Amino acid sequence: MALKNFAFKVLKKDKFARCGLIQTHRGDINTPAFMPVGTQATVKACTIDDIKKTGSEIILSNTYHLMIRPGVQRIQSAGGLHQFMNCDLPILTDSGGFQVMSLSKLNKIDREKGAIFSSHVDGKKFYLSPEESIRIQLGLNSDIVMIMDECPKKTIDYEIIKKSMELSLYWAKRSKKAFGGNSHKALFGIVQGGLFKDLRLKSLKELIKIEFDGYALGGLAVGESQNEMFQVLDDIKSNLPNEKPHYLMGVGTPSDILGAVKRGIDMFDCVLPTRSGRTGLAFTWNGRINIKNNKYQNDNSPLDSDCDNLNLNKYSKNYLNHLFNTNEILASMLLTLHNINFYQELMSTIRANINNGTFEEFHDKYINKL
Repeated sequence: MALKNFAFKVLKKDKFARCGLIQTHRGDINTPAFMPVGTQATVKACTIDDIKKTGSEIILSNTYHLMIRPGVQRIQSAGGLHQFMNCDLPILTDSGGFQVMSLSKLNKIDREKGAIFSSHVDGKKFYLSPEESIRIQLGLNSDIVMIMDECPKKTIDYEIIKKSMELSLYWAKRSKKAFGGNSHKALFGIVQGGLFKDLRLKSLKELIKIEFDGYALGGLAVGESQNEMFQVLDDIKSNLPNEKPHYLMGVGTPSDILGAVKRGIDMFDCVLPTRSGRTGLAFTWNGRINIKNNKYQNDNSPLDSDCDNLNLNKYSKNYLNHLFNTNEILASMLLTLHNINFYQELMSTIRANINNGTFEEFHDKYINKL
């Protein structure tokens, strides 16, 4: 039986904000969508079954981490990443470019060879070319594959960003060739160019010529302000192909997501809800709560009175405060799951407001609250 081809369609627009549907052979994804991050073949402190109960329809995993541990061969021996981690949801894998920049030691960029770096785990030397990144992602059997790009550290040096953007375009062509014909999978291009409008527009223009199944924005969430990020989106939102999904990589806070949806973004990923959950920070419709604060020691009210999914409200702030202050593993599990559930409730409510033509009002109510 032939696998279902990857497809995307826009269902409803409210100015630049849009509802859409990504179709994959593993299931449909309603957009705007948030992807929980399963860096090392697990969303930390959560089971896949619980992730699915939050309404998550896709997760993200990471080429860099999986090539280092456990290695692509072990995952292939299990039948691919889905079988390895017992996940029947679609999976997007990033190319590893960002982790080479942010984690690896002694990394060197070579135009032809790609990234040459030492593992942050044991110092072992690795080579990650555009072709190797695509080979690994196809070996993992990812549903959405990202091109290999260079993600430079935050800088206002125009020439450094220009050189990096041009290298990423060269690698984009090589990534597309290496990907070949895989109609049931998708290959996304990544727009680079830092905070410079002309470089972002040139990058996007050239990527459109190469033709990809979706277009991501990389090189953000690296230390710029929210206003700077929104300005980049404003600079290119009218030029993003309407018939393709738009993905803002590594973003972000609920406020970031609201502002980006307003500017035409369809897909998001971020470690924030899971990392915050492990450190005692909860996202709620009334703002953020540091559950370790002493003021919650005798507060027997639910964590978020507006959340009813997964019966999370049967755990009081008093109890959750106790779990964190005694370093119980259950604390991380419960708060991580709560945060992912909140993010999915946020996305669902965003979609409902776009469909109702009321997104602008919803945006204005919550942009400075969440």
